Amino acid sequence: MFKADFVTIVSGLPRSGTSMMMAMLEAGGVPVLADGVRTADEDNPKGYYEFERVKKIKDDKAWLPDARGKVVKMISQLLLDLPESTGGYKIVFMRRHIHEILASQKQMMIRRGTVKEGGPSDDEIGKLLLTHVDAVLKKMGLRADVDLIEVDYNAVMKGDQSCIPRINQLLGGTLDTRAMEAVVDKNLYRQRKD
Repeated sequence: MFKADFVTIVSGLPRSGTSMMMAMLEAGGVPVLADGVRTADEDNPKGYYEFERVKKIKDDKAWLPDARGKVVKMISQLLLDLPESTGGYKIVFMRRHIHEILASQKQMMIRRGTVKEGGPSDDEIGKLLLTHVDAVLKKMGLRADVDLIEVDYNAVMKGDQSCIPRINQLLGGTLDTRAMEAVVDKNLYRQRKD
């Protein structure tokens, strides 16, 4: 049974596999902090696992005590607004090939009819996003209240499940690792760039 005084966070860029990791942790026995406001759709058929108040963490931190002993999803930019914590944060940070992230984001915008013509190229956007990720990870690495591991989404989707024992160790060693393994659905690995 999962018991923890810390807050577990799944983070990364949008479309980097954060929802899959939330599902894996839920299957492993970690209670999820989510509100169900954003429901499953064609882009995330198994759900988004989002908690709307996370998006306003800069101004609303009152929910964080309720997140202790649970896992919550938070995009990388919002990690910079995490306040100091005596219980600490355990962060599972998802990494995915940047061109796959951009292709997935574009496909989502096409489905929603929000694609805009012009603007920066995919290469320019990709460089900006990778610079952002490096800056966030550097800041998290300087914090005494943060333990963070990176998980390679591409490797997981290709059958490498070596991240699961590492995640289990990070979170105290009580997770159901077999249930976590069973969650990975390679049919949802779309926009792949092999």
